[in-house]
Amino acid sequence: MGKPDLGALIAQTMAPPPQARSIEVITGEILDAKRTGGEAILTIGRCLIEAKELLPHGEWKAWLEESVEFSERSAQRFMRLAREWSNPTTLSDLGASKALMLLALPESERDSFVQDHNVIDMSARQLEQAIKERDEAKAAAQRAEADKRTAEQARAKMAEDMGMLNASLASAQDARELAQQEVKRLEGELADLKAQPVDVAVETVVDQAAIEKARAEAVAEMQAKLDKAKEAAAKARDRQKQAEASVEVLKRSMEEMEKADKKAAMAGDKDLAQFEVFFNQAKEQGNQMRVLLLKAREREDQTAARGMEKALRALAEAIGRCAE
Repeated sequence: MGKPDLGALIAQTMAPPPQARSIEVITGEILDAKRTGGEAILTIGRCLIEAKELLPHGEWKAWLEESVEFSERSAQRFMRLAREWSNPTTLSDLGASKALMLLALPESERDSFVQDHNVIDMSARQLEQAIKERDEAKAAAQRAEADKRTAEQARAKMAEDMGMLNASLASAQDARELAQQEVKRLEGELADLKAQPVDVAVETVVDQAAIEKARAEAVAEMQAKLDKAKEAAAKARDRQKQAEASVEVLKRSMEEMEKADKKAAMAGDKDLAQFEVFFNQAKEQGNQMRVLLLKAREREDQTAARGMEKALRALAEAIGRCAE
């Protein structure tokens, strides 16, 4: 094996890179493609991209008009097709105008859309309408899915709230039972205190007047305890009623939502389904506001409660006007 020709290797290494195509060659290819049509649309677009990168700044528009007879807008359309269209076979049947309109669709849907709608035989106006209808149907499907998710979230929230309200109701019932037992116990002790002889009730007192006074004080003290226990029992009863009312309201809301879902599913009425979602959300929020109002009413200062009552009445009137 002979020695390598270092001179040839150096010459090969230092050889200039292949020259870019001249603007004349690119121009000729575009003109040929214009005469060919069909798949050559992509050739035109690729050549225009190549030419724009090659031409000095400021010469692009003049070259388009003088050499290939394209407006800048038309050139941009061909260049966009070359960048974004991947199926030259379909393009040859469609033409540039329809292909540009189909760029509004995701690339993965274009071929199936062309086949399903017989786009080749459509007019440009018919294609525009078909794309518009496709977009509207897709948007409607997305809204329906969003409404469905909203309804599912509302149902999950209602179920969670129902669990909390049931726990609150059970606690209120327990508190009321304990308060009632305390009232009953104190009533028994008070009755025993009133019934027992004075000398047994107050054994250490000798003076009769002092005995009567001590007896009266003992009875008064026991009566005060009993009154306080009755007040606690009354509050416990009110809390239980409030909890029961809240459970009932939420229960009805859940039942109505379920009925609305069934009706909407049978009738396919998306507007009704959406209305029911908003309606039940409003009822749920109304129930929550009512709970806050009941809490505010237990305060000594009733300013907040009165403000809440006024706001709820105004809201009720505003909602009523919606049905007029």
